[in-house]
Amino acid sequence: MLTLRDAIPKTHALANAEFTTIRLRLLKLGARVIETASRIRLAFAAACPEAALIRHLASALMPAGP
Repeated sequence: MLTLRDAIPKTHALANAEFTTIRLRLLKLGARVIETASRIRLAFAAACPEAALIRHLASALMPAGP
């Protein structure tokens, strides 16, 4: 959770949020999981309020390549 909170941009409202707020706003979202041979895709609702932040966190927390 600390790593997740540190990856949130400092200008975002959730940058200083408590863990329960982060859990409710980011981790408890409903999504359709689409699994293929090479990747896993998450399909969120079109009205997902934190979609841009979730995309940013996914790229920020992606492990570095070889």
